Amino acid sequence: MIRLDKYISEHKNITRKEAKTLIKSGKIKIDGKTVSSPEYKFDETAEKVSLGEKTIDGESLVYIIMNKPAGFVCASEDKKDKTVFDILPQSLKRKGLFTMGRLDKDTTGLLIITNDGELSHRLLSPKHHVNKEYYLEGTGEAAENAPELFEEGLSLGRLKLKPAELKIISSEKGQTKARLTISEGKFHQVKRMMYEVGVEVTYLKRISFAGLSLPGDLNEGEARPLTEDELKILKQSAL
Repeated sequence: MIRLDKYISEHKNITRKEAKTLIKSGKIKIDGKTVSSPEYKFDETAEKVSLGEKTIDGESLVYIIMNKPAGFVCASEDKKDKTVFDILPQSLKRKGLFTMGRLDKDTTGLLIITNDGELSHRLLSPKHHVNKEYYLEGTGEAAENAPELFEEGLSLGRLKLKPAELKIISSEKGQTKARLTISEGKFHQVKRMMYEVGVEVTYLKRISFAGLSLPGDLNEGEARPLTEDELKILKQSAL
């Protein structure tokens, strides 16, 4: 069972306040019956919600995977920079799309674009701690005990991070290559963590998110709908 205002907010990509106003206007029907109470709970798997003559249901949800290139921000619009939506193929564009979490402007790799607010909330919720794996390169040689420090849970000032897995690929001649798996998404977390152990990140690519790996045949800047199997992986991680 789900509250009507929550359902409308997530499926129309509007705020809960806007959803309540819409419901109170008498334009929402459940199985043909007008419902004007935002608190009304119903079974979304068995009952149909409609706005006017159009049905609002899960079948309209969109899931897109993009191999994000550097130089683009994860926003619907930006006054200074180009956004990932500027390079999204026209055939995939829909109203209400947003990025599931964010990658920094200079970070590349796996990015999910969707209009499924409920799934996004579950995957990004701190209680789920879904893993995110990055490949990185940087200047400076990582401290020998860096993997152990990360496994114990690194401290950034007063911020105590959750355990992370660092795999050093190479660290010599003032250069480091590594893979890092974290279960949080603090501000510039990967770069800050690596800086603490002597590495200034110069290249960062997300290669896995919530159990889903970046497809090897998806080139930088390309995007496509998730396959059924890929979507199952994300939904399983959200349980």
